[in-house]
Amino acid sequence: MLLPTGSATSGLVQQAAQGYDAEVVVTGEIASFLTPAQLMGLIREGRYDLVIVSGMCTASFFGVEEETGVPVYRGPRHAADLALVLPLVEAGAPLSRDVPADEFIEGKRREEALRLVRSIEDEAEGEYLVRGIKIGGDARMKVLAEIMDAHREPDLPGRVSGFFAAGADIVDLGFGFDAAPEDVKRCFSQCAETPGPLAVDTQDPGLISAALGRADLVLSLQEENIPLVGAAIARAGAGAVVVPGRQGLAKNLEAAREAGISCLLADPLLVPVGSGLLSSLCRFRDAGCPLFFGAGNVTELLDADSVGINALLAGLAAEAGAAVIFTSEHSDKTRGSVAEMRRATEMMHLSRCRPYPKDLGLDLLVIKEKRRKREPPLQYRESVQARPMPGDITYDPCGNFRIGIEGEEIVAVIGARAYRGTSWADIFSTIQAEGRVSLLDHAAYLGKELYKAELAIRFGRSFEQDGSF
Repeated sequence: MLLPTGSATSGLVQQAAQGYDAEVVVTGEIASFLTPAQLMGLIREGRYDLVIVSGMCTASFFGVEEETGVPVYRGPRHAADLALVLPLVEAGAPLSRDVPADEFIEGKRREEALRLVRSIEDEAEGEYLVRGIKIGGDARMKVLAEIMDAHREPDLPGRVSGFFAAGADIVDLGFGFDAAPEDVKRCFSQCAETPGPLAVDTQDPGLISAALGRADLVLSLQEENIPLVGAAIARAGAGAVVVPGRQGLAKNLEAAREAGISCLLADPLLVPVGSGLLSSLCRFRDAGCPLFFGAGNVTELLDADSVGINALLAGLAAEAGAAVIFTSEHSDKTRGSVAEMRRATEMMHLSRCRPYPKDLGLDLLVIKEKRRKREPPLQYRESVQARPMPGDITYDPCGNFRIGIEGEEIVAVIGARAYRGTSWADIFSTIQAEGRVSLLDHAAYLGKELYKAELAIRFGRSFEQDGSF
């Protein structure tokens, strides 16, 4: 292997190359500045089977490979990661000619992990089938996403489709005390063509009956409504989630079975942190049917980022043997919980034969890094301490921009013209190409605000121009 590098990172590359049939060649100060002509010269001076250049290189080496016959691959973006990549190369792992090795290998591991999740699920045997979805047994724990007050949702089919697209296996339509049977019928009629399983969430017998033309699952049954709607649920072929009520979970499950309901899930009721979470977890034991785990009750009532909470709750649910895990996106702080919970259930599914859900190819790391990049120190001879920005503002003769976000797009408005897109760089490049910015400080300001807007979209946060992120 030929490993061209820069003087700034040569020590790291030399250390990573120890024990391999590799030649490390310093081509300048910065590895990413390697040119095709330089690489051509190096290859002609030696005999190599392959070349691994820095993943930060921006030049194209396709011409070099074509002329020399020596494949040129992208290494990792950070020299410190080369020690992780070389063992994979020696084992025959493929690299990419245009994607940095760390990104490429991570993507391949993710693809393989998702393929394995699908394969395990295809071979799994569930206890029940709910509109084609396996429930219980050794099937993956299923994600049930709730839409509260479904009768007030302006675009219910769109919201339902959005939850399925985010990873929900079942979507639950919840109805408050102000809902009428006509509201329930209307909502399920609007979603009649939805291919995935739908649940109705109410304990009102009248509302449950109104949903049975389309609902595949009923939340929740107890001693008061089982005598009134149990037989109708059984005739409709729907399943049901049973809660303890006043009579207790075991007796209510028996009553539901006697009513003829064959697909049952037991919900021992998970309570929020501070209200007895630990003791409620102790109630999750074998109930003679699959378990329902109400994670949303905890996530919604805890002011902490939902990503880690959902991962931990999915782990607890998996250890308890839960078949279905409930989540919601009722508040702004829990936006994205459906996708987070789906990823968490996949992680737990992959970790069944491992001691912990780590190094799976899938993760829920959003803000923090699994491994910090260790780059060599910067080299310089002189240091200038930054001075405070001047208080006076010189406005750009080209005009000022108002920046905001609409859905998943960044929008930059000047006059009556709006520039929009999902990439801050694309928007800025378009603005620059059209001559709508002329001052360097204004250009720097636009880059800052546009990138801040992109981050707000990525992390599901609000955006305020000139405000902090």
